[in-house]
Amino acid sequence: MSTCLIVGASRGIGRELARQYAADDDRVIATYRKQSDGAALGAFCARTVALDLLQGGYAAALDQALAKESLDLAIIVAGVAGPRFEHISAPDQADFDTVMRTNVLAAMQLIPILADRLASSHGKLAVISSKMGSIGNTTSAYSWLYRASKAALNSVLKSASIELGSRGVVCMALHPGWVRTDMGGKGADLSVEQSVASMRRVIAAANRSHNGRFLNYNGEQLEW
Repeated sequence: MSTCLIVGASRGIGRELARQYAADDDRVIATYRKQSDGAALGAFCARTVALDLLQGGYAAALDQALAKESLDLAIIVAGVAGPRFEHISAPDQADFDTVMRTNVLAAMQLIPILADRLASSHGKLAVISSKMGSIGNTTSAYSWLYRASKAALNSVLKSASIELGSRGVVCMALHPGWVRTDMGGKGADLSVEQSVASMRRVIAAANRSHNGRFLNYNGEQLEW
């Protein structure tokens, strides 16, 4: 039985990751923001931890909550879309701060506290990114704040993979596909169950050769 940490499991992809890993008898630690979400996750997760990435002190709080834990897998899912501008339009400070703090700063603050726990088990670290964060594949300015945040997240993951890879941790950024969630909308290509099942297969198959790579939900390598 593996111990999996899912950061951002309140709904959508994060909740389904927690559900599927728990259904396969893995020990799941899931973070949530709202008390009602924590109660729902408690029905199938081994542990739940309240974590608000827009409030100060969350990294120290998670570090304390994981004090006696060893992790085999950590997946940072939490993310927000922010304003979906069709063209280049200056975001206001509040939107910029919310998107960047949630999508980028959180990973930069949490990965260091996860490092030793993952290294001790030669575990795996995944961040849920987006193909919209691929600079090489950018073809429009749509949602350019979200694009910028995911490109930054990819850079964070790549940097972390250099240090953690030398300690036996396999680090990867994953594009979940266009998924029917609150963020993806009802017209998206994939159900959340399909996306998560596919990403779990990619994570399970990943080895040291996958460290520091940006992967599609079906395992194909994506351009940074």
